[in-house]
Amino acid sequence: MKEFIYINGKKSVEIERIKSDQEGVDETIDCNIYIDSNLHKFDEGTSYDDKLKFAISKKREKYAEFLNNQFENLVVLTGAGSSVGIGKDIQIGEETKERKGRLLAQLWDDVKEVISDETLHGFCKLVKYEDKFKNEGEEEQYVKNLEKLLSLANISKNYVEHIPDEGKVKIVIEDVIKKIEDIIKTNCTLRLPENAPHSLFIEKITKRKVTLPRAKIFTLNYDTLFEQAGRKKNFTIIDGFSFSHPRTFSGRNFELDIVSRNSSRVKEEDNFIQKVFHLYKPHGSVDWTNEENQIIQKDEPDKSLMIYPKDSKYESSYEQPYFEMMSRFQQNVRNENTLLICIGFSFNDKHIVTAIVEALEQNPGFQLMVVNKQIDNWSKSFNPIFEAAKIHNNIVLVDEVFDDFAKYYPDLKSYNQEDAKKIILNLNSSKHE
Repeated sequence: MKEFIYINGKKSVEIERIKSDQEGVDETIDCNIYIDSNLHKFDEGTSYDDKLKFAISKKREKYAEFLNNQFENLVVLTGAGSSVGIGKDIQIGEETKERKGRLLAQLWDDVKEVISDETLHGFCKLVKYEDKFKNEGEEEQYVKNLEKLLSLANISKNYVEHIPDEGKVKIVIEDVIKKIEDIIKTNCTLRLPENAPHSLFIEKITKRKVTLPRAKIFTLNYDTLFEQAGRKKNFTIIDGFSFSHPRTFSGRNFELDIVSRNSSRVKEEDNFIQKVFHLYKPHGSVDWTNEENQIIQKDEPDKSLMIYPKDSKYESSYEQPYFEMMSRFQQNVRNENTLLICIGFSFNDKHIVTAIVEALEQNPGFQLMVVNKQIDNWSKSFNPIFEAAKIHNNIVLVDEVFDDFAKYYPDLKSYNQEDAKKIILNLNSSKHE
């Protein structure tokens, strides 16, 4: 069976793995590599590992070539895949605890550990969460779908009451929801490790001609890894919050930019400085809160402004500050000559997918790149994009994790006034030699 690791219209890289024909042995012993649907011929004796390395290098060569184009508008959308497995261990008292980005299925395990398996099981029964599976030789287990569980719990909390058996503790739905939300918040409060790909990625995507619109990052994650990476590399982050303290939110702050006024006065034109990017968080953040009817940014607030995973998050996106973020996303994907790079995004968020599909159908200057671990059709909502990528050259699908994508993203020449001055000075000095 063939597996795509790169698709862009007629350009593609596929791996066809060959299994052992020995009875009872389930082992891959060789593979065929197809480049642009043509079987690549290797020298006799080329090993399986070398064939895979060749396929991966061709994939990276192809997406680097695509990204070497200078798009007028560069927009990045990141999901859980840009945070999973990334984070520094934290110290709690004398104990060192691992704290890395988690998937929803892993957060289910965290919930079970904190509230107990018995309480979680009783909670599922109470709110009528019935999604289960059974592996051969194992007991039946719940499907780890925390989003669906919270959706049912929020529906049930106003009219379902638990009547416990004698000697058992009463389960209060609202209290359990609060505990689950606290566990999610705690596990999404991450510290940026030294080897995180975020800093490198930001440095590369911001190397653009300064007269072009700033690179824009929309992250659906609650953590602050992009903010920490930006600060670490001395970037100015335009995130909708004021530069004065307390940092208060206003959509008008996204209209701000940073220029060097001295240079602007001399040349009578705006001189935009380097190292600036926009950051939008449509699902909220662990460091946002509401105080005295103002949305502010502060470290470790008691109650964070976050759209927790549940069916109603689509409706919640129409409240501020989320509405401002979603409006900006829709506006940006409608612009001409726009590249949207989706990294680690599951395509399960209806409101986000709707905006992307609309852009593909109605904006002829829109191009989409999807970067995910495995790109073969993995969900019903993604299937139309997967099929369209085989036909249209404005859709690119790349099988790559965020760490490797940041590493192999092409390092484009930075357009800035300082480089231009250096070249002119060198040329002028050479004339007098």
